[in-house]
Amino acid sequence: MTNPLTTPPHTLANSLLYPHVSHRTLLNAEPVADLHGLRADIAVLGMPFGAPYSAHGYSDDQSHTPLILRDLSDRIVRHPDHYDFDIDGPLLQGRRDIRFVDCGDVLPDIRTDKPGEHYARATAALRLILQAGALPIILGGNHGITTPMLRAYDQHGPITLIHVDAHVDWRDDVVGVREGLSSPIRRASEMDHVHEIFQLGLRMQGSGRLADVEDARRWGAHLITAYEIHDAGMPAILDRIPDNGRYYLSIDADGVDPTVMPAVAGPAPGGLSFVQMRQLIHGLVRKGRVVGMDIVEITPSKDTGSMLTCVTAGRFIVNLIGAAIRAGYFDRTGKA
Repeated sequence: MTNPLTTPPHTLANSLLYPHVSHRTLLNAEPVADLHGLRADIAVLGMPFGAPYSAHGYSDDQSHTPLILRDLSDRIVRHPDHYDFDIDGPLLQGRRDIRFVDCGDVLPDIRTDKPGEHYARATAALRLILQAGALPIILGGNHGITTPMLRAYDQHGPITLIHVDAHVDWRDDVVGVREGLSSPIRRASEMDHVHEIFQLGLRMQGSGRLADVEDARRWGAHLITAYEIHDAGMPAILDRIPDNGRYYLSIDADGVDPTVMPAVAGPAPGGLSFVQMRQLIHGLVRKGRVVGMDIVEITPSKDTGSMLTCVTAGRFIVNLIGAAIRAGYFDRTGKA
């Protein structure tokens, strides 16, 4: 029986825009058709659509990213059983007992949905993944998708939100929409289970106004510019994040330097490097427990011929998976 909360990858058709999409799973994960009674250690979930600010926003190019990332799996990891120097071993570290699954995508039903109902389904889907004890990896979509994902952790706090972005994302609303791509961190600040927020890579301008930045500081968010990270080094920034936390990592692709991730709507020079991002991911895994990660705001049609942005996003996922397994997250008598 097909799971009503998600649509499996092989049923998603988008041949008019991306005829090469193969509808495979991410990194050869096992496909899952029903989240009820899920058994998994690591679970991929696609969330292509956020809450748009205009009719055009319903079909923006970022919504194609989950399919494109799956289709590029062979570029991200050519052979899952080969040695990978990023993670000091193969993708699953030679573990045959690791259950790595792809749960498909949460999609709006344009025939019946009221606006935002797919957000509720996304929260319900992620709650089932968390109930299974799995580490979720969320493929966006624009940054609005972080809001329904964080809601699913209401029984899994306290959460320390680690947000990589060029922009502060503290708008209360844009044209009356309160759960769009400019507002996820303000919405997170309103959730009782989100106790601390670290925002890394800030630079240039975005939709945030002076009042929004002041609200963020008044709440207690740690606003850390990209330049501070370049000057101090990522290890020094990691030292400021409390140990033994439960970390949710939200990566907006424009938080990373456009020499590494060029395919974004608003490229901003001076962002984080791949090496700094790898230090962040591995450092968080060692400090405590990463309980989820999303990757958002990739615009595939702007990517280079080598699809560098999407491949880089995939490598962030590889580093999280490999580091988490090496840290003992899924040892049957350990952290899991």
